[in-house]
Amino acid sequence: MQIKFGTDGWRGVIAREFTFDNLSLVAQATMDWMTREGLAEQGLVVGYDRRFLSPDFARRVAEVAAGNGIKTLLCDDVAPTPAVSWAVKQQGAGAGVMITASHNPPVYNGFKVKEGYGGSARPITTGLLEQIVAYNQANNRLVLAVPFDEASRQGLIVPFDATSGYLSQLGLYVDVERIKQAGITAIADPMYGAGSGFFARLLGLEEIHNEPNPSFGGRPPEPISEHLHELCALLKSGRYRVGLALDGDADRIGAVDEQGEFFSSHGIFALLLKHLVERKGRTGGVVKTVSTTRLVDCLAAKYDLPLYETPIGFKHICELMLEQQILMGGEESGGLGVAGHIPERDGILMGLLLMETIAVTGKGLREQLDEVMAECGRLYYRRIDTRIGADEKARLLERLQHEPPRVIAGRTVSSTNFSDGFKFLFDNGDWLLIRPSGTEPVLRLYSEASEAEMVETLLRSARQLAGI
Repeated sequence: MQIKFGTDGWRGVIAREFTFDNLSLVAQATMDWMTREGLAEQGLVVGYDRRFLSPDFARRVAEVAAGNGIKTLLCDDVAPTPAVSWAVKQQGAGAGVMITASHNPPVYNGFKVKEGYGGSARPITTGLLEQIVAYNQANNRLVLAVPFDEASRQGLIVPFDATSGYLSQLGLYVDVERIKQAGITAIADPMYGAGSGFFARLLGLEEIHNEPNPSFGGRPPEPISEHLHELCALLKSGRYRVGLALDGDADRIGAVDEQGEFFSSHGIFALLLKHLVERKGRTGGVVKTVSTTRLVDCLAAKYDLPLYETPIGFKHICELMLEQQILMGGEESGGLGVAGHIPERDGILMGLLLMETIAVTGKGLREQLDEVMAECGRLYYRRIDTRIGADEKARLLERLQHEPPRVIAGRTVSSTNFSDGFKFLFDNGDWLLIRPSGTEPVLRLYSEASEAEMVETLLRSARQLAGI
């Protein structure tokens, strides 16, 4: 089969596309790439999440690394993606591999590559990996591997604790003691994922859904409103002031505010940017993806910070963080990263920073966001995901590319951005984005407007355009 890397790694349905044979092909290509780039001697870090067979897939990657003479630090337990990414940087490894499908449904698993700086592999790197896989398949390249027990005896596979160094790093970035002293009543939902136990260990928070469950309770481990009903109910009970949620590998953050309402990543981005600049005295550029709120634009202008917009996928943000002095970067899906850490999404760190904003200001998330919107104007946002067949998707993309609408919902399109999907902008700043997912057979429709009714109007028009 053809191996393609999406917005962050290669993913597939377990036992259909994501098989041990296909995993071995991708692992061999990764070792070939490391060898060609002179990274093999620095070794490899391999981690895994709680998905079905993730530990076994991780062992297989380590066996292939051993077969290519590359020493592997193999996590001795489930670990969040940002902990593995931090370990790559901390250990000076040539690269890292994380076995996870992040927020995708339980039937998926995946293979994320981390480069030596501790962040997502750049597009140029994933492109090379795809080419090497294709070349190896065409030329019947053998997968080189050493059985796990033998590789362990030879010292080519070494068990490794990825969490201790990571926890120390978080403690340096955030004032944990101040948060504890503030006595904030909070609860976390790690969604059965690899981030389970971290907020409890760091802050003593209560947690729900923190036991191992490869089916993730029958829903995708994505911290969005429709998956956080129980967390919202707990906040509505009045027992807690804030709820924090993580995705399956803990590189994305979601939240519930003091009113028991879902608090989107757009609000999180805005509050943390304000916190970093106004209270921590940090500066630098700001990076957002095409599907991210205009609140970020407003704050960047207020603080006179350079603003960059990229396609969706943190690898694009990561590239800018490596090339420019970037303070913060983030995307609509809850993936946010900050300077002084690693050029990587980190849901656990973002949750700690959110708690720090409450500890410092004495104000809840919604109260803080209301203050931002009082400055920038109130904005409303919604995303709809709908399944779409390959043929339907191809026809839609062809039509939008060659015959993009000039009027949508009776409004004239003032400009467009087709860097990732099809984004239509209107003269007052309202916008609509139509974009196929990079990891699932799903069409995503996004809209932001200054009136809630207009968001719904634009999304209805998008459905009509897509014929769904």
